[in-house]
Parts: sequence; structure tokens; C-alpha cells
Amino acid sequence: MDEKLKEKQGMRIQKEGSTTLRSSTEEVKLAAIAISSSVRLRSSDMPAHMQEHAMRCTRSLLDSVVSPKTTTKTRPNPTHIARALKKEFDSSYGPAWQCVVGGSFGSFVTHSPGGFVYFSIDSLSVLLFKTEVHLVTQSQPN
Repeated sequence: MDEKLKEKQGMRIQKEGSTTLRSSTEEVKLAAIAISSSVRLRSSDMPAHMQEHAMRCTRSLLDSVVSPKTTTKTRPNPTHIARALKKEFDSSYGPAWQCVVGGSFGSFVTHSPGGFVYFSIDSLSVLLFKTEVHLVTQSQPN
């Protein structure tokens, strides 16, 4: 299959020398979800269905923040959003997800392959990534 045809059929994602081909349908669906949720995808190494899950979950969390006293929407607490998103991904995709949510932050992280997404939604940025977990065993003294 020639190179131009491959590019038309899907978007190429480069990651450490490997190439993953995503279908145009997945890309269009993800773009539509991003637009409808006011999301701007910044960077990703994650399957489309997981990106969609992260975007929809974050949008839902932002939309559900209502002040109990006034029954009006309030500015969401980034820590609560980060905790809820981390717990959601831990339960859906296994443990060791990390999440940072805020208006301004710097980061430099190591993540498991296929476990990284960085996007902004409204005035917040969301960094969600998975780390590997290794059990530490104590060596038995001889």
C-alpha cells in the first residue's frame, strides 16, 4: 500500500520508533467529542476509546459541580477532579494511574506505553498517565 493512501486512511502516531495506524473514523469521532466537550487535545499516547473516556469523564465532573447552598454551578476543585479521574481509570484500566489537574503547571513524566494523555478543557489542563507497578520483595537474610 503506498504511503499517501496509508495517510489518507488513518493518522500515523509515532512513538519510540513504532507506528500505530488509527482509522479515520476513530479520529473523526474523537474530534467530534473533543469539540462538543470544549476539549483541546495537547498530546497523547493512548487508544482513542481511552481518550474518549478521559474527556467524557472530565466533562461530566466539571458539569456536575453544583454548590449545595445555592444550587448553582461553582468553580470545580482541581484536586477533586484529579482524584475522581484517577480512581475512574484505576478501576477501569488497572492500578497506577496518576492525574494532575490545574490552570498552570509544568511536568516531565515517564509513563507506560499507551497510557498518556494531556488535554485542556475550559480553563483547566489535565495530565493523566499510567506508571508501572512492581512489587518490592524483601530479600531473606541468609
